[in-house]
Amino acid sequence: MDKFYKLPFEEVMKSIEVTKDGLTDSEVKKRQEQYGFNELGEEQRKSTFQVFMEQFKDFLVIILIVAALLSAFLGKFESTIVIVVVVIINAILGTVQHVKAEQSLKSLKSLSSPTAKVLRNGDKIEIPSKEVVVGDILYLDAGDYISADGRIIETHSLQVNESSLTGESISVLKTLDPINEDDVSIGDKTNMVFSGSFVTYGRAVIVVTEIGQKTEIGKIANLMESAKEKKTPLQMNLDNFGKKLAVAIIIIAVLIFVIDIIRGRTLIDSFMFAVALAVAAIPEALSSIVTIVLAFGTQKMAKENAIIRKLHAVESLGSISVICSDKTGTLTQNKMTVQKVFLDSEIHEHDKLRLDKKLHEKFLLMQLLCNDAETTKDKEIGDPTEIALVDFGEEIYELDEMETRRSYPRLKEVPFDSDRKLMSTVHTLDSKQVLITKGAVDVLMDRVVKIETSDGISNFSEEDRKKIEEVNHSFSESGLRVLAFAYKEVENYENISTKDEHDLIFVGLTAMMDPPRAESKEAVEQCISAGIKPVMITGDHKITASAIAKEIGIFRDGDKAVEGFELEKINDEDLKGMVEDISVYARVSPEHKIRIVRAWQEKGNIVAMTGDGVNDGPALKQANIGIAMGITGTEVAKDASSMVLTDDNFSTIVKAIANGRSIYANIKNSIRFLLAGNTAGILSVLYAAIGGLPVPFAPVHLLFINLLTDSMPAIAIGLEPHNKKVMDEKPRDVETPLLNKVFAARLLSEGFLIAVATLIAFHIGLTMDDPLTASTMAFSTLCLARLFHGFNARSRQSIFKVGLFSNLYLIGAVLIGIALLQLVLLVDPLKGIFEVATLTSAQFGYVYGLALMPLLLIQVYKLIFVKD
Repeated sequence: MDKFYKLPFEEVMKSIEVTKDGLTDSEVKKRQEQYGFNELGEEQRKSTFQVFMEQFKDFLVIILIVAALLSAFLGKFESTIVIVVVVIINAILGTVQHVKAEQSLKSLKSLSSPTAKVLRNGDKIEIPSKEVVVGDILYLDAGDYISADGRIIETHSLQVNESSLTGESISVLKTLDPINEDDVSIGDKTNMVFSGSFVTYGRAVIVVTEIGQKTEIGKIANLMESAKEKKTPLQMNLDNFGKKLAVAIIIIAVLIFVIDIIRGRTLIDSFMFAVALAVAAIPEALSSIVTIVLAFGTQKMAKENAIIRKLHAVESLGSISVICSDKTGTLTQNKMTVQKVFLDSEIHEHDKLRLDKKLHEKFLLMQLLCNDAETTKDKEIGDPTEIALVDFGEEIYELDEMETRRSYPRLKEVPFDSDRKLMSTVHTLDSKQVLITKGAVDVLMDRVVKIETSDGISNFSEEDRKKIEEVNHSFSESGLRVLAFAYKEVENYENISTKDEHDLIFVGLTAMMDPPRAESKEAVEQCISAGIKPVMITGDHKITASAIAKEIGIFRDGDKAVEGFELEKINDEDLKGMVEDISVYARVSPEHKIRIVRAWQEKGNIVAMTGDGVNDGPALKQANIGIAMGITGTEVAKDASSMVLTDDNFSTIVKAIANGRSIYANIKNSIRFLLAGNTAGILSVLYAAIGGLPVPFAPVHLLFINLLTDSMPAIAIGLEPHNKKVMDEKPRDVETPLLNKVFAARLLSEGFLIAVATLIAFHIGLTMDDPLTASTMAFSTLCLARLFHGFNARSRQSIFKVGLFSNLYLIGAVLIGIALLQLVLLVDPLKGIFEVATLTSAQFGYVYGLALMPLLLIQVYKLIFVKD
């Protein structure tokens, strides 16, 4: 039953079959058998070996394994060994990336209190929290973590911090009375307490209504399991590309095999052609190169306060089109601060009071004295609103908190009470005993008879009341929390009680809020200009959330704000249709957050979700990019996320998106570089097969190029300096395939030029009537041309515009590749392994000249036709 908040606590206890004397040992045993222990379950995870074996399911990898078996069958053991080593290395790298042990449920468990104080057999005892059962009478004191969900049956000013569930740092004042409303959010169930939250003030007695997986935290744990992690756009693109490439390879290989058999070539030679084609077509090191480029990207981002937990999340950042951001601590400072005061019949900015005015000084003193908060350099103790009042006096007006309280010691107090919503203290001011009262505006107004201004004290008129109510309404509409202050002189303070909180003299109002971060507004503007929709999702109230969102630019004209209870009445299909118009979601639950994220995803968006609480965990996992707060974030949020902000700053996300966009562009250039080279190899093999010529390459030649001489330039291209204009563009369409028409046309034309140079070298070698020399010249030309092509792949612009020396990594990679090729061509033991002949100086001249030809032609084309 989830409607305990609607019932009087007596009925709740009756329905659970428990009395105020608590449970007996026999009843506890029965309930443990019925409900189990008060702990969270844990999902089954794949072993490292299972993850490793799954790396071999990729279709391209299967083709490579078949190629290795064919090579072994044909006696080409060098090729077999090289292919097997490549496949195993890729599997190891894939395993390292996939085995990210999910610690979310362990973190959820750690939030539970290790012990709990319960009533058993009529006696108050302390037990391990896992032994708490439904029906236990649980005692709570300030500082306690709450180990189960429960209905309050007795409270003494209980205040509970539920930020791990709601995301809001303000402690919730708990009450006893039933709540006669439907669809009440967690934050508004003020007569209930929840596992994972903790007591900040007061004490209470509760009856346990839910334990373990049935608690609100347990529900979140279930959502964490059901929320599916999304593949990144690059992963989806590469998967799609891999399938198409595999089909193309099979078709072409079979076609070539059939042509060779028809032409009368031997079965073994036909197989060799098929193997050479497969090796030429498959970019063996592609996944490793993408991984390495992403890893370098994460190092750069870590220096800019964004820690990437899941490597492929880097490129997803570049395609983000929606950011669903928590409010507290992400867009705001996560610290209540005085913003405005109403004093002397007018509204003042927080830093515009004048200490030379006696009334202004009195007002500041009242806020420091009628206050239980204590602040030091090391820590702050107390309610956030009271801490804000202390900081207001100390930081703005240099009134020392402790010195002020020593000068005006507290003689008596009437503690805060949730029913009357007031707090009073007595002090000696100007040789008189004065009762200072602070509290809710509507409550205090009914107890005021006079008002003080700089002109003196006068009767509290209806006009005064109306003015104060208007100001209070204005403050509330702006998302400010308001406290009223009043006082009166007393004679016998020893007998002060709640009965004395009448006939007060009104002084002023203090309005507070958790203000936006200074840089949030600029970051939101950058998002919007980059085509990214920022959305606020918070557990706070609608008015407060909308005010903050409007101030920083998230909530704009025509936008809507929706509360959680309204979402309950909207089905998923309707939400999908409305989601683009809603900028603020308030008082939402974890289930709502997942629905919002899914609605955006179903419209084809890449969604980022920020958060810090346990309640954010499922949505962080559901989002394409989950972004957790590093300072205020719970371990649950961090473990469910793809990225952690070490400075908890929304603007850091914008920097990360810019990095992600640049990294994706670089990876795409790296892929085009690899595929253009492979296309040249495929075209060369096809030409030889159709023309009835000898095999231009041994499989080991192509593996050498793909793994050694191609890999380093591809990585270097991935490290190309970032383009500053990336944030002027809209997010890329994730539906657009990697191999689109423009991309395909470029790599085919570039691959064709490299193939032409390679085949010219091959024919020059054939004039010597030596197939091995021809093969060696073709291999050398293809290797060098692909190395030089790295300069073409850096950018759409000519290297003379981007700067020949602006990427020293590429220059180094090309020089190392040339050196490796020279070793293969000149060192005798390596000649045998790589099946190459000794070349003359003239043949070397042809090889280098032809290899440079595609680079020169493409650079001339770019200088003439590419303008930007």
